Amino acid sequence: MFRLSFTAVAGVAGLTALALLSVGWGATPIPVADLLAAFARALGLAENTAATPVDRIVIDLRTPRVLLAILVGGGLGMVGCLLQTVTRNDLADPFLFGLSSGAAAGAVFVITVTGDRLGIWTLPLAAFCGGMLAALIVLALVRRMGFQGPEKLVLAGLAVSFLFTAVTNYMVFAGDQRAAHSVLFWSLGGLGLARWENLPLVLFGFSALLVFAVARHRHLDALLGGELTANSLGVNADRFRLQVFLAAAFSTAIFVSVTGVIGFVGLMVPHIARALVGPLHRASLVLSALFGALLLLASDLVSRVLLAPQELPIGIVTASIGASFIVVLLLQRRLA
Repeated sequence: MFRLSFTAVAGVAGLTALALLSVGWGATPIPVADLLAAFARALGLAENTAATPVDRIVIDLRTPRVLLAILVGGGLGMVGCLLQTVTRNDLADPFLFGLSSGAAAGAVFVITVTGDRLGIWTLPLAAFCGGMLAALIVLALVRRMGFQGPEKLVLAGLAVSFLFTAVTNYMVFAGDQRAAHSVLFWSLGGLGLARWENLPLVLFGFSALLVFAVARHRHLDALLGGELTANSLGVNADRFRLQVFLAAAFSTAIFVSVTGVIGFVGLMVPHIARALVGPLHRASLVLSALFGALLLLASDLVSRVLLAPQELPIGIVTASIGASFIVVLLLQRRLA
């Protein structure tokens, strides 16, 4: 309990410091005094409340971006923790089951074919529909097979992922080549769509996932002992696994609809959380969310300053970290 409390306090402190650094540091560095003055004016605590160009950068651009990184990173961390438990696969993450590929196909369809006919919500709505369509196809395949264990869920997800990836590549090749850069940037992930208007949607996805995970953490603990143990404790393992997949698919579709495809966050942070507080989910879920937020926020900061004034797709940063993490994980298991 002490380890959890200490780690959580240290993580929240680090997240707060990193959030302030991310708001102040970028292609246009903002001194701490100007940063605090902008927040004071936004909250109505300053004598002169007239907005300045610095206020636009701090309040309208960087602060929503920081909040989006925290919510999406925390959500992906929890999704990874849930999926690794119910599939008994340490390499499971939100993008192993075709969710990201379906969302990418929806977004690319809008970029290359239809255009923004519904305004700024066109791309997020299309990506969300694509992600949920992929999830429904996976569930239909699993139901058709009579659900013969978690490995069938993984295989169905991989098949759907390859299918939607092929569809996406076809649309990119056959569509408007002028949109290829937008497609590439979106498929590699980024937080450039962060706005105060779409934060409530992401907050809803994060909150729904958090409530589900906290309410069912004992069911998740029961699955750690295997399906027979879970069934003996009154948990229908097959039904609960599908419920977890639906909750993960719904939240992931929301996240991907705003940020694009950001991989490896959900794969890495559950391992770090379990190494610190053990496998029980009340603690590991909290730390997975916290470490996911830290990782995505730090990755976004790197993506903004590494090639400034250009912005590097955040998926490149997380993929680089994730590849190194998997290599270290495999070497540790070999030595063990």
